[in-house]
Amino acid sequence: MKKIERALISVSDKSGLLDFANHLHKSGVEILSTGGTAKFLRGNAIPAKEISEFTGFPEILDGRVKTLHPKVHGGLLGRRDLASHQEEMKRNGISPIDLVVVNLYPFEMTVSKPDVSFEEAIENIDIGGPAMLRSAAKNYKDVAVVVDPGDYAKVVQEMNENRGSLRSETLFDLARKVFSHTSRYDSIIAAYLNQQRGSKDPDHERDFPDILTLTYEKAQILRYGENPHQRGAFYKDNSSFEVSVARASLLHGKEMSYNNYLDANSAFELVKEYREPCAVIVKHNNPCGVALGSDPLQAYQKARETDPISAFGGVIAFNQSVDLATAKEITSTFVEVVIAPSFLEDALFELKRKRDIRILSTGNLIQSAREKFEFKRITGGLLLQDRDLGSIKDIKDLKVVTQRIPTAEELAAMDFAWKVCKHVKSNAIIFASGTQTIGIGAGQMSRIDSVQLATSKAQKPLSGAVMASDAFFPFRDGLDAAFKAGIRAVIQPGGSIKDSEVIQAANEHGMSMVFTGMRHFRH
Repeated sequence: MKKIERALISVSDKSGLLDFANHLHKSGVEILSTGGTAKFLRGNAIPAKEISEFTGFPEILDGRVKTLHPKVHGGLLGRRDLASHQEEMKRNGISPIDLVVVNLYPFEMTVSKPDVSFEEAIENIDIGGPAMLRSAAKNYKDVAVVVDPGDYAKVVQEMNENRGSLRSETLFDLARKVFSHTSRYDSIIAAYLNQQRGSKDPDHERDFPDILTLTYEKAQILRYGENPHQRGAFYKDNSSFEVSVARASLLHGKEMSYNNYLDANSAFELVKEYREPCAVIVKHNNPCGVALGSDPLQAYQKARETDPISAFGGVIAFNQSVDLATAKEITSTFVEVVIAPSFLEDALFELKRKRDIRILSTGNLIQSAREKFEFKRITGGLLLQDRDLGSIKDIKDLKVVTQRIPTAEELAAMDFAWKVCKHVKSNAIIFASGTQTIGIGAGQMSRIDSVQLATSKAQKPLSGAVMASDAFFPFRDGLDAAFKAGIRAVIQPGGSIKDSEVIQAANEHGMSMVFTGMRHFRH
């Protein structure tokens, strides 16, 4: 491109702007600006011509219309290599604009405020900004366009190196960034308006958008994906404020891998189910041990007892701060990742003795809005559903379907096991004693296989333990096998055409059984 001689600056985010604009001014660049930006620049001794003076037309409608003018967009879209464009611009008194520096009204920040009104949100929808960005980006061979303050330094450096112009590769990269930015901006607005339709009309509260646009920002290039021959990257949803692995800080250790993220997310989402001190150990995206305790140390020790072999090299999540005693127990064996709301200083020092262990801190588990939907890709498409946030409101309200009524201790163990069940791959079977898992059967093709697997994994006698099943038992064989292993109480959704046969089996064995009426498949 030719030397930059005229720039149009209109920004809501003014970070780094003074140094950048000052460089432009000292380089002899004429600066055009709007409203608050022009006032800001002139207030800091940087000359700026109001856009209304440039166009010969005043800002109108409370500033809603100021840059939507042929002299602005003609100056951006006119091609320098076409004589016809140049002649038409000259005939209509249109001067070229060589650089556009624009970032948009803070719509996302505005709608994230808990008390924001609909009217305020609407007023923060930028119109002129996206139009200028798109015009400049379309004509990127002749016009430089900067939407990210993080690019100011690079632009200044190249201008210094190239006598006031930018390389073609840089112009293209800047334009590419613009379209990603405006696409994300529009999708955030569309999502907000969809939410407003739901809040105003309860019948549409759970509607799914006709056009689904997802906006995630690249946060990390991964060494590889699920396997070394697959490439991978991690993207963040910056509009989500839920306490999560995605928003956690890496305090120590190597960068997270693709599988680390999957396992850490599974572990942390399960540990969030409980208010009491809880520890969860995950291996290959399935819990291999879950327990509550009087403190994190006891919870971790009990969780590890479920399956010590699988726990080796696993991912551990806590729902409370990790102290020194817990840290010493963790470092006594090999683990990949530890994630918790926080770590006491001496605990963090102890954990850091292990060079490769990844330590993630999420911050306090505050009660915040939880993401409503989850996605799963299939080839050529995408499945969208509500997140499984279903839970038992009151364990005492469960439907007892057997002659023997469960004891209070059994009901408490059922409640604990049912929460675990939701996070285990189907078909899922959980054996629990009190608030400790003692056998987990996950991901089997038949429910009887999961019962048998949970039985074989148990490290202690199952006598008197409870069993949770994520879906109904299609036949009585699962109940028969569980009774033979020592199970005496069962929690399951119910709903099978053979429920009566399963209930009869439970009665024959003197087992108690409750129905939740809620299934927790996890494929």
